[in-house]
Amino acid sequence: MTINVLPAVRTLNVEVWSDIACPWCYIGKRRFATVLADFPHREHVEVTWRAYELSPSTPVGPGRPEIEMLAALKGIPHDQVKRMFAQVTAVAAGEGLAYDFDRALAVNTFAAHRLVHLARTTGGADLAERTLEALFSAHFEHGADLGDDDTLVRIVSAAGVDADEARAALGDDTGADAVRADEDEARALGVTGVPFFVVDRRIAVSGAQPADVFARLLETAWRDANPVQVLATADGAACVDDACAI
Repeated sequence: MTINVLPAVRTLNVEVWSDIACPWCYIGKRRFATVLADFPHREHVEVTWRAYELSPSTPVGPGRPEIEMLAALKGIPHDQVKRMFAQVTAVAAGEGLAYDFDRALAVNTFAAHRLVHLARTTGGADLAERTLEALFSAHFEHGADLGDDDTLVRIVSAAGVDADEARAALGDDTGADAVRADEDEARALGVTGVPFFVVDRRIAVSGAQPADVFARLLETAWRDANPVQVLATADGAACVDDACAI
């Protein structure tokens, strides 16, 4: 007699390190969301979006045209930067995202990350995700200046964050320690690029991977976290492939 025992379901904890200024992070976020929506155990998956700054030395304040900034940083012509951005824009379009690098502004993202943490503290994971989505879209699709406090408040309040709380947070150090803690954890895990997805601090993938990679990540993690226990006291009559013992 064989009995399959299903133990109590364990929730998968997915952590994603990303930067709001990273075009591949938004693409990766959209791809992962699409896969998660089709995952049969999605109600048992918790996602935490963690902060990572690709360029923490970017000056705080008004943004600078992304094309101009990257050309100066890499020492390459503007036309070459535009060709690079055109390739990323085409990939983003495949995920339903309308990138507009002609309007995109390079900014220091520390304050924006702080507001995502504020959203999580005041409204939980769902509000944090909506806030991050709104910031990504504002930056890459609408040319919003995320270096401007008024602009940040407008964006996050439209996502559901209390406007007064957001403005107060920008006026003090709210969320600063949380952002730094995220970045410290990233270093401890050996993260050198984003997006970076890790499940239960055991299985990880780096980059805006194809959908099938994210699907395998979730499926593998689920099987590891929720194995079926087979209790066999004796061999029972069974059919195997094309034959049956009769």
